[in-house]
Amino acid sequence: MIICAFCAFCAFLWLMHVYVNGELRDVGGTPSLAELVTLLELPVARIAIELNQEVVRRSEWSSTILKDEDRVEIVHFVGGGVESKVYV
Repeated sequence: MIICAFCAFCAFLWLMHVYVNGELRDVGGTPSLAELVTLLELPVARIAIELNQEVVRRSEWSSTILKDEDRVEIVHFVGGGVESKVYV
């Protein structure tokens, strides 16, 4: 498959640079936070998202559209339990 230089340049123009937990990622189009979560294959029920230092409610993920240079922090909740000691 041959791709002309102009087409490659146009594709580059459509990429957005978004930082996810400090790591730069190239994202195509204009995805919402919900689409980003799907793209990253994250467990929706166990995460919280901060966009540009502001927490975004889960109910607003679908309507929150990412912009170039946005900074997204995603926190995973990890279940824990009470430590139990076993005496032998």
